[in-house]
Amino acid sequence: MNRTHRLFQLMQTLRRLPAPVTAQALVDETGVSLRTIYRDIDALRGLGAVIDGETGFGYTLIEDATLPPLAFGDDELEALVLGLREVAVIGDPALAKAAQSALAKLKARLPARQTHRLQHAVLDARRFSRPPEPRIDVKALRAATWDEATVEFQYEDGKGDRSQRQVDPLSIVFMQNAHMLMAWCHLRQDFRAFRLDRMWDLRLTGANFRPRRVPLLREYMEILKADALARAKDRATEG
Repeated sequence: MNRTHRLFQLMQTLRRLPAPVTAQALVDETGVSLRTIYRDIDALRGLGAVIDGETGFGYTLIEDATLPPLAFGDDELEALVLGLREVAVIGDPALAKAAQSALAKLKARLPARQTHRLQHAVLDARRFSRPPEPRIDVKALRAATWDEATVEFQYEDGKGDRSQRQVDPLSIVFMQNAHMLMAWCHLRQDFRAFRLDRMWDLRLTGANFRPRRVPLLREYMEILKADALARAKDRATEG
């Protein structure tokens, strides 16, 4: 790891972890020695970062000179905090970590009054049971979706039946209590939703379906909307 990347990682850690952050906690997060942590703290201070604290007491990032302040309305800030906290709770591991990092960056760029508001926001996202852990690399699936790359995987449905699927991934949606892949299924020649915790052995096929993702997703959403309206109408008729 070069020095620039190491300093960046150290700054990110100071933003993310609850203050004061001990030198040992920084060692555990970054994987460098205590001596390197002390040198890098001094280097960051020399670059303009205001870091309070010293050896034995922990460090607190007071002001990050590399980031200009951001201006948000109070309601905008509450919305951002709520959204990021929700992602931290329900997102896949990579997204949950990214949400925590984004909150730390946001805190570093806010004026002092709004930093306090972020830390003590009245809105929060809590869930007493986390969604099932995905059995695939969700980051790779997101990349394939953006790239409009056809993927294949093994799948086990709710009845325990297993099959190999090849699909065009359209979107990943948190639905009810699980993450779902919305896709066009080559096997069924129809739209299908797959639970990520029931997928494994994800692979790229080398094929792509560009530029069809957006129109396919729009068509799928219209079908789901029509189906939901029909069910609601049926319930109203039965009532």
